[in-house]
Amino acid sequence: MSRVAAVDCGTNSIRLLVADADPASGELVELDRRMTIVRLGQGVDRTGRLAPEALERTFAACREYAAVIKEHGAERLRFVATSASRDAENRDEFVRGVLDILGVEPEVISGDQEAEFSFTGATRELTGRDDLARPYLVVDIGGGSTEFVVGDDRVRAARSVDVGCVRMTERHLVVDGAVSDPPTAEQIAAIRADIEAALDLAEETVPLREARTLVGLAGSVTTVSAIAQELPEYDSAAIHHSRVPRERVREIAEWLLRSTHAERAAVPSMHPGRVDVIAAGALVLLSIMDRIGAEEVVVSEHDILDGIAWSVA
Repeated sequence: MSRVAAVDCGTNSIRLLVADADPASGELVELDRRMTIVRLGQGVDRTGRLAPEALERTFAACREYAAVIKEHGAERLRFVATSASRDAENRDEFVRGVLDILGVEPEVISGDQEAEFSFTGATRELTGRDDLARPYLVVDIGGGSTEFVVGDDRVRAARSVDVGCVRMTERHLVVDGAVSDPPTAEQIAAIRADIEAALDLAEETVPLREARTLVGLAGSVTTVSAIAQELPEYDSAAIHHSRVPRERVREIAEWLLRSTHAERAAVPSMHPGRVDVIAAGALVLLSIMDRIGAEEVVVSEHDILDGIAWSVA
């Protein structure tokens, strides 16, 4: 066993996993897993820059994570940064801040690398299960981008496209600095058009419709599962490997799109940082399921973080 730490810094959240990994047996023993909503991608789609307040929120989370990593005595750390920091003109400022706090330079990875980590993290533990047909389509719906990966024992094709819950919300639902509550039919149609164009792009290189099992990752998908199960609070164990039928996803997405901020905030399993962006995220998931004809989505709590941890081990 080697004790490793992995950090995934995305557009909406930053997450930490500290685990003992045994590559020989394929066992990953989780010691600490946590998530903080920092909204690093705040305004990036519009300005092309990381906002000072977004950077400070992210650095505050990094300081907390540094203490956790030290407490557990992790031998190696890998810090991966995804969509927002790829797009920002001032990403050097972000890199310097992380290096000062954690002692490692964040790797601003490509969308294809992001897809491979997500696939490994989500599917490594599915090996040998005869109730889930292959090939898998792993879909990681993030804040700024969505990754599509088709594979069985390994990745066959992958593509990252620029639709995510934060990007779609900021691009289409924010008017005069506030999120529409609820959005208009025209705003929803604009989001749908962007998603469909992104799916067309993904299908140029990834055979989405060949997949036999859809595996969904990240906060939009796990929150939809929590709502579908009517959980009294967010429960990772209940969410991990749950299955949500497409028509249930449709019901939830449609309700989220016509609900108010107060109604969404009242959902007991809803993280406060997702209240304004969950409707767009659920619509991305539903659009994918409609496009490929998936009757259900298998929800995984194991994702890019686990893939990063395995890469360190």
